[in-house]
Amino acid sequence: MRQAVLQGGIDRLQEAFAGADLSGPARAALDKVFDRLKTDGPAGQAKAEAEALPVTDLLQKALAPLLARRDALAPLAQALADLAPHLVWTTRKTVGPTASPGFDGAHANGMLIGPGGLEERADVWLGLSLMAPGTRYPDHDHAPEEVYLVLSEGEFLQGEADWLARTAGQTVYNTPGIRHAMRAADRPFLALWCLPV
Repeated sequence: MRQAVLQGGIDRLQEAFAGADLSGPARAALDKVFDRLKTDGPAGQAKAEAEALPVTDLLQKALAPLLARRDALAPLAQALADLAPHLVWTTRKTVGPTASPGFDGAHANGMLIGPGGLEERADVWLGLSLMAPGTRYPDHDHAPEEVYLVLSEGEFLQGEADWLARTAGQTVYNTPGIRHAMRAADRPFLALWCLPV
């Protein structure tokens, strides 16, 4: 049975996406994600002692503006704060030349659902990306489509287009295989991503 704290996070995320600016393809991708999440997956491994990542100290600072809002992002932020102690944060292993200097110590990813997550699944990935101010995530691509719910100010890159500014509550949809990246402004960057795999 799915942990109540995780189910609460899924429910709050679905509520936040319900009021978001979603294109048709993004909405269809999320329909797949939440349809699959109606069925519980196997519980992930209990949180083991993992290497501490100092950048995760910025999570509460990234969540604070959301907790003060009067919309669906406030309960989502509280659900993420409740989930945070259960997460194992990791860093991206493949970096490349487009990452900002010091990227290794300036970012972390927390898997909620998927490989190494609180719920082990191969059909849905749901996670968080956190970056220190001024950090640029490296260009990357992957076969599954992806929908981001932006939780702080930042910019997103897709294909050959210019950087696209996004603020909390907005979304970004990545088509399958498109090259994409993101970068933080002058505050900690936080975004939640969903992939129907």
